[in-house]
Order: sequence, then C-alpha cells, then structure tokens
Amino acid sequence: MHLAAYQIILITIYAFIAINDSLISNTLTQPAIAGMISGLIMGDLETGLMVGGTLQLMRLGIAAFGGASVPDYFTGAVLGTAFAIISGKGAEYGIGLAVPVSLLMLQLDVVARFCNVYLLHRVDKAIDKMQLNRIPRLVLSGSFLWGLSRAIPILLMLIVGDAAVTTLTNNMPEWLMTGLKTAGGVLPVVGVAILLRYLPTKQYIPYLLVGFFLAAYLNVPMLGVSIIGVVAAMLVFKRDSNKIQEVATTSNTNTLEGGFDGDE
Repeated sequence: MHLAAYQIILITIYAFIAINDSLISNTLTQPAIAGMISGLIMGDLETGLMVGGTLQLMRLGIAAFGGASVPDYFTGAVLGTAFAIISGKGAEYGIGLAVPVSLLMLQLDVVARFCNVYLLHRVDKAIDKMQLNRIPRLVLSGSFLWGLSRAIPILLMLIVGDAAVTTLTNNMPEWLMTGLKTAGGVLPVVGVAILLRYLPTKQYIPYLLVGFFLAAYLNVPMLGVSIIGVVAAMLVFKRDSNKIQEVATTSNTNTLEGGFDGDE
C-alpha cells in the first residue's frame, strides 16, 4: 500500500493539534486514540486499535512529572499504525517498530522543551521591560514549536517511509521479522504486568484467575470478560459500602451509649 498525499497531510495536522492538546486535556495523545485516528485515516481501523491499544498498556502508570521526558508512545502509535498498514505485515510488525520510534522521540521531546524554556526566558524579559505586546506572540511561538516537534518528524517519516518501509520489509531477513513479531506479542504482557504492579492485585487474585479462565479456556470474547468484570466490581463496591455503613452505624451507637453513661 502507498500513502496518498491527503493521508500524509491529515496525519501531520492531527499530530500538530494533538501534541498541543496534550498541554490541556491529554486526550488526543493517548496511544489508543492516536492509533484509532491514524487507522481511520489509513483505512484500517482494526490495525490502528491493535497497535494503539498495545502501546496504551505500556504507557499506563507512566507520566512526565516535573518536566521529565518519557517515551513518546503517541508518535510511536501514529507511525507504528502507518507502517503496519503500509507494509502489510500486521499489527505485530507495527508494534515492534513503534517502540524504538517512541524511544527516539524522547530525545526530540527534550529539544522541544529546551526551545520552550528559551522562549519562557524571553517572556520574563518582556515582563521586566513591560513589553506586554510581545508576550502573546512568544506564547504562540512556543505552541507552534511544540506542535512542530511532532508534526515535522512524523511528516518526514511518512514521506520517506512510504517507499523506504516497503523496500525494507521486502528485503528484511526472516529472523528479524520473527523477532519483531515476537516482541510485538510480548509487549502487551509487559504492559499488563506493569499495570498489575501498581494495583491492589493480591486481594483480587480470584477475580483475575476467573477472567483468565474465561478468556483462555472458554474462549469468551474480551467484551464478555469485561462485562463480567464490571459486574464483579459492582458487587465488591456494594459489599464494601455495606461494611462501611455497618461500621459507621456501630460507631455512632457506641458513641451515643457512651454519652448516656456519662450523663448518669
């Protein structure tokens, strides 16, 4: 498959808008959303959801606190989806390529932040000199540079990648393709393991085993397992709420009885 000009333009515009949106709502840069939108533009929604959903699992529990840079799974999801569809090798291939792309974009993220720090110092100087008219232009310049930090790499990779990726995949050794597909299959497990590490898993092990049994041995679709999980969560919530109410009632009763005893 070859990328059409309008697809390259739409994906580049989306990247520019999404990375600026990350400063406000952080919705459009979620890997699952990025994969879905890229898949829609490329005409293969299923592959986009598979690539983006897998990277979403890897991103769980990771955040850029204090200005720290983390792997850019947003760009990885966009390019991983595009390359998976261009090459025709499937989602596993796209996921295998998305991970090194995400790590590479981490370095460009540092450069983009450095540029904005420079502009921030210019804003400080404009405030000191009471040049208030310059401040909006400097702020918009920072937003423009921040958008280009993702739009330009994605644009270049899509332009070059259309021919380069097809040539690369046609001449790629079988052992390397097998390695990429294996890595793509293992990465979701890593993401789930990271998620379980930060959740109170020990007290909910029976529910985890039930879900695994349903999916692995009874071949229940993920939607069915999710519905059962929602029902289990509602039952646990109701049980815990009743316990809290009972404890509160007992505590109030003891307080009242203690008060009456004191009056006597």
